[in-house]
Amino acid sequence: MSAREVLIAGGGPTGMMLAGELALAGIDVAILERRPGQELAGSRAGGLHSRGIELLDQRGIAERFLDEGTPAQAAMFASIMLDISDFPTRHPYALGLWQNHIERIMASWVAELGVPTEYGSEVVGFAQDEDGVEVELSGGRTMRAGYLVGCDGGRSIVRKAAGIDFPGWDPTVSNLIAEVEVEVEPEYGITHTALGISSLNRMGDGEPLRVLVTEQELTAEGEPTLADLSEAMVRVYGTDYGIHSPTWISRFTDMTRQAASYREGRVLLAGDSAHIHYPAGGQGLQNGMQDAVNLGWKLAQVIRGTSPESLLDTYQAERHPAAARAIRHTMAQTAMQRPEARIEALRGAIAEAMEMEEPRKHFAALISGLDIQYDLGGEHPLVGRRMPDLDLTIAAGEFRAYSLLHEARPALINLGDQGSLDIARPWAKRVQLVDAGYDGPWDLPGVGEVDAPAAVLVRPDGHVAWVGTGEDTGLADSLRRWFGEAH
Repeated sequence: MSAREVLIAGGGPTGMMLAGELALAGIDVAILERRPGQELAGSRAGGLHSRGIELLDQRGIAERFLDEGTPAQAAMFASIMLDISDFPTRHPYALGLWQNHIERIMASWVAELGVPTEYGSEVVGFAQDEDGVEVELSGGRTMRAGYLVGCDGGRSIVRKAAGIDFPGWDPTVSNLIAEVEVEVEPEYGITHTALGISSLNRMGDGEPLRVLVTEQELTAEGEPTLADLSEAMVRVYGTDYGIHSPTWISRFTDMTRQAASYREGRVLLAGDSAHIHYPAGGQGLQNGMQDAVNLGWKLAQVIRGTSPESLLDTYQAERHPAAARAIRHTMAQTAMQRPEARIEALRGAIAEAMEMEEPRKHFAALISGLDIQYDLGGEHPLVGRRMPDLDLTIAAGEFRAYSLLHEARPALINLGDQGSLDIARPWAKRVQLVDAGYDGPWDLPGVGEVDAPAAVLVRPDGHVAWVGTGEDTGLADSLRRWFGEAH
């Protein structure tokens, strides 16, 4: 039986993003998706934040999503709108685009890269040894892979089978979300009651009614029914408006959990398999995508023998704290949305504070995903942060920094004297060496202007691994740390 180098359990945005990253690195990868086909019932999540759009821009595919979505100022903290239109990014906005369309576009990209998706294939268990993982599928079939990555959601079978703990906080509130038809057209908008927030709105002309309603009782288990939705709507609106013909109904709570480990041997976790939280702020989909772009190139280098297996430890070291931080803030937002007079007073006080420049920029950078800084060492504030998509110049003209990342390859951008970083030449087959110029300011979201570097080493995920200040001190060590020994 032939084996894949990587199998990914789950073909949602995280799984597909990871598959694309691995395919760009030349890894033999396949997606195992339990759904019978690519089509996603209902719209699901509502869009992408600024950093999520940048991740797609790094791979040269952002326009596919921008062509179908609607830019909007939608960075919110506990229903407090935060304007990011003055942020130093090409995408100072969120993109309104339902998840079913995001997945459709992403599936097309993954297919172009030659990644097969096996629909109707649910991972039900696995056994791993020193050389790989034997994956058990529904129906009694098995497949083998060098590595298995669980991107199979909050109830991840992969995580459970790996024996990875999922500590956190139990739910305190339960919501239903659905798309249905109605016999009586309701008044659209958001409703605040003693139970919480509910809303009714149309997806578009001729589209179903999207319903969000808070349940009276905490119901964390079982698939919701149309009767459950009707009962909850009657409690809030006094009527269910004659709901019928649901496209989909889903239940979510503020249960908050994070995997104790993102890796167990040759099995790794990403996205909701590794962390779940209330959707306040809309950060879930983006956090999963960031997991994928952080893990993909590292796993590829380990498989190729370019880097030691210890490189995979940096995935946990970087992404676990980032997700933990997002979780803390979603918990804070959930608490601030409770329908209680003292909480409303607190929300008002926080809203006043966020009218000030520094608090607004701080929280908006957090929600938009533009402020993440991995602890990579180094004193310059750029180290560990996203590389800005600058307009760089060479003799032939101008080009965007993110164009260097389209193939998910690292880049050493020398902004000083041409050829001054010859120490990097032994890595030239793996790392792009670019002499370029840039005369503008280096401005970071939520931070402000920083000293212009003489050179930057940018990892495939778009984060800066090393900053030069006029000499090559520490560059060889950084190249070796992230991209293996020189050849």
